[in-house]
Formats: sequence, C-alpha cells, structure tokens
Amino acid sequence: MCGDGAGRPDTRRRGAVVAALMLAMALAALDATIVSTAVPQIVGDLGGFSVFSWLFSGYLLAVTVTLPVYGKLSDTFGRKPVLVAGAAVFLLGSLLCAGAWDMTALIAFRIVQGLGGGALQGTVQTLAADLYPLAERPKIQSKLSTVWALSAVAGPGLGGVLAAYADWRWIFLINLPIGAAALWLVVRHLHEPEREKPKDPEAEGPARARVDWPGALTVFACGGVLLTALVQGGVAWPWLSAPSLTLFGTGLALAGVVVVVERRAAQPIIPGWVWRRRTIAAVNLALGALGLLMVAPSVFLPTYAQSVLGLAPVAAGFVLSVWTLSWPVSAALSQHVYRRIGFRDTALLGIGLATLILVAFPFLPYPGSWWQPTLLMLLLGGALGLFQLPLIVGVQSTVGWSERGTTTASVLFCRQTGQTVGASLFGAVANGVLAARLGGGGDLDSVTRALDTGTAPEATRRAIADAVHAVYFGAAGAAALAFLVLLLVAPRRFPVRPE
Repeated sequence: MCGDGAGRPDTRRRGAVVAALMLAMALAALDATIVSTAVPQIVGDLGGFSVFSWLFSGYLLAVTVTLPVYGKLSDTFGRKPVLVAGAAVFLLGSLLCAGAWDMTALIAFRIVQGLGGGALQGTVQTLAADLYPLAERPKIQSKLSTVWALSAVAGPGLGGVLAAYADWRWIFLINLPIGAAALWLVVRHLHEPEREKPKDPEAEGPARARVDWPGALTVFACGGVLLTALVQGGVAWPWLSAPSLTLFGTGLALAGVVVVVERRAAQPIIPGWVWRRRTIAAVNLALGALGLLMVAPSVFLPTYAQSVLGLAPVAAGFVLSVWTLSWPVSAALSQHVYRRIGFRDTALLGIGLATLILVAFPFLPYPGSWWQPTLLMLLLGGALGLFQLPLIVGVQSTVGWSERGTTTASVLFCRQTGQTVGASLFGAVANGVLAARLGGGGDLDSVTRALDTGTAPEATRRAIADAVHAVYFGAAGAAALAFLVLLLVAPRRFPVRPE
C-alpha cells in the first residue's frame, strides 16, 4: 500500500478508513442515546421496570472497564485486529439484544455490546492519531466530535420513531448494516505498516508479544466492582448499607491486587509510566474532572428545563443539545489557538471559561426564560471544545505508536470514570438539597414524577431549581479542579515527539 514516510496510508485509502472510523464512532455514540426514549416500550414488552436502569449501567460498566485492556492490546497486536474484533462483538451483542426474551437477557446482551463498545471508542481515537500528522489531527478529531454531536441530537428522536412506528428491536438491528459497512471498509482499506518490535534484553531478536491476562482480569474485576458500587449506591441501596460497604471494600482490595499484579507483569495492562509522566497524569486527571462536570448539564438540565421552565420534553432536549453544536466547532478552531499559545494554555483558557459559565448558571433568574440556559449551554460547549481536543491531540503527540493506544485508553477511561462518579455524587447532592428544602421527604425522581402529574406545588419547583443550582456549583468546582491540575501538574509545553 502506498503511504507517506510515517507509514500513513495514501489520501484515497485514508478517506475510506476515516469513513469507517466515523461509522464505528456513530455506533458507539448512537448507542449511548438511542435506547433512552424506547424504555417505555421495552418495559411494556419485557417487563423488569425495577432493573431497567441496568440497560445503561451495564453497558457503561463494560465499556469503561475494557478501555485499558483494548488500549494495551492495540499497542501489542495493532489497531486493526482489535477494532475488527471489537466491532464484531458489538454487532453480536446488538443481534442478541434484538432477540432478547426478557429484561435479564437484554441486560446481559447490553453488557456484551459494551464489551465491544470499549474497543470501538478507544481504538477509533487511537487510529485517528495514527492516520494524521500532528498538524492535521484537528481535522479528524473535529469530524469525530461532529459524529458525537449529531448522535446526541438525533439518537433520542430516532429511538422514539423506531419504537413508536416499528418495534424497539430495530434500535439494535439498525446497528448491523452500519457496523457491516464499517467492518468492510476497515478490512479492505486499513493496512497497518510493519512496526519494529521491541528487543528482548534476555534473548537475541525481538521480544515476543505477551498479553497480561492476569492484569486484564484483575483490572476488569476491580473496575466492575467499584463502578457498580458507584452506579447503584444511593439508588438500589443506601450508601452506608451492607451492599455498598461490601462492594467498596472488595473494590479497594482488588485495587491492591491490581497494583501487585501489574508491578510483576512484563507488559502490564496499566503500565506505571501512565501516571509517572507529568503530561499524561495531568491530562488523565483533567479529563476525569471533565467527565465529572459533564454530568450536571447532561443529566440535570432536562429536568430543570421541564420542571422549572415548564418546557415540553422536545424543547428541553433542544436546550441541552445546543452545546453539542458549539463543541465541535470550537474544537475544530482550537488548533489556531494552541499553535500560538500551546496545548496546556489553550486548555486552561477553555476550562477557565467553563468554570465561569457553570458558576453563572445558579444566578439565572427564577423561573427565567428558555433562552438564558440555552445561551449558557452554547457558550459551555464552545469552552469545552477549547479544553478537551487540545489535551487529547497534545497527549497523543507525546508518545510513539507503541504507547499511543494505552495512553488514549487511559484518558478515555478517566473521563468515563469521572462521569460515573459524577452521576453518583451529584445525584446525592441533588437529593440532599431536595430533602432539606422539602422537610426531609422525596428525591429528584419522585418529585419530578409528581410535577409531571401536576400535583406538586410551587415550592417543589423552587426546590428543584435549588437542587440543580447546587449541582452546577459542584460542576464548577470540578472545572476549577481541572484548571488547577493543568496549572500545577502539566508542563507548559507538552514534550511533543517528532513525526
């Protein structure tokens, strides 16, 4: 295959591979949103209302805990086999979900989907850096950001249409042609160049590729237990109950096992250099804070828009979706900023602006008008575009091919973990404020259901506004934390490797 001096494919083949990456990213992005609007139909058909939240939690857990494993595998065996295998597992899970006979089976098959989804998310982002030199990386990253934005806007509507006019099973069957097209393009057009294998210090010739299966299993078990504790704590059981304490205790014990196993491994799944290098450690922590703060608008703003502003669900969705329009535009333009002032300072500018915008939200007038939070969300998307993309492009540019998959997976893992922690933490904050305002009774879910039936008084709407305001203050704190991490930990100039 023809290519440039860095082993990148020629323009025609690269265009086909980019199309495949966008389709693969669309699979993962749509799956995060398309199921939500079909939940009533799914529950009506299969039952299992008490556990339906695991349709989302199970998928999220599987994606998150497999990211480090797939990152290391892609550095060891190449991106193509990992992407093909992950896409195949995802499509198998989709087919199984479409044929599910009860809620337990559907949840199990959603976890299978998630096992493939982890490969899609991590490997697509890594391949994007492989395909383009540093000067051109914003192009592909802005395209992938646009895929996420369009999916966030179109996913709920598409899911509702399929559930209402066809059958909810088509939500999963629609993945098959999209995934088949992506697989065909990858198999036909992605040909990775031969890479020089690392030398084995104890033998002549290159080192034999080894998979740290004990590390992979312990990482998977530790992540699964801790994330389950965070997802279900305060929901399925109280935080200080026996199930929560048991899960957290088991998770911490497994974390110790992970450290021991990974220190002894010849090629660990989570190598120590991921946290010893200042640049990667700072980006990991900063994007973990990003995942934390993203929960405030994505989870709580629709409730605020419907309960406080009195908007219909579609209009409330629009208030939220505008940040997905400004985010990719800002990300695409960020290259003009970081080429002048550097990756770190551009990210500092973005997260500094985001902090101010998040702080401004609680000072909106009550009840206010729809355009006020919409404007803030538009500005927030622009600020976060300046923050996230320079960090991802920058950190990928500090490592070579053999470390890029692990590095990319580590930052995505931290962002996903931040979202999980944020959902639990801010949920507890919102429910605590509601309990204080309403005299100790009710949580956000029960109160918003009462509002939907028109039985809640004005005091309840004010309590919801106060709860969401408290969450936004917390999100502003997470943004400020990211600012401090970049300022104090990250080097001012990222140590970019020559292409």
